[in-house]
Amino acid sequence: MKLRLAIEELHRSENHLAGALLAMSDRHKADHEIFHVARDIARWSQDHVRALADIGQEFGLDLDPEPEGDPTILEKTRQKASDLMGRSSAPGLLLLADLRHIYREASGTSLDWELLAQGAQGARKKELLELAQRCHPQTLRQVRWANGKLKESATQVLVS
Repeated sequence: MKLRLAIEELHRSENHLAGALLAMSDRHKADHEIFHVARDIARWSQDHVRALADIGQEFGLDLDPEPEGDPTILEKTRQKASDLMGRSSAPGLLLLADLRHIYREASGTSLDWELLAQGAQGARKKELLELAQRCHPQTLRQVRWANGKLKESATQVLVS
């Protein structure tokens, strides 16, 4: 059954989204809203990772229930080196780049939830459909948060 592939992909997407949110939070510690909200909504993705690992067992999957944590020291060092080499020297531009990344990641994850829900509905997998119906709204809120912050920040960053 191809639902296994959808569950695996969604598990990977949620893990990646959580990691991206935590990394963004670390890079923008001075912006309290970004720091705290990104951490809060990263927990949703981490919860989704655990839920997907749990339900994946019913489909013969052995997914890691522990979500990826904060970025590793190597990843932080790589990011710092990238910043120092001029990838994004202005904090405002870095924030926009991070928000664009989060928006794209969350949108892709939302699409994965939609696909899983359609598959679960077609295969009459009630628990899987209920999981999608419970988690997908939180992913949509992550998309809306990133979009809203982009709109709020873009004018000031791009016009100044």
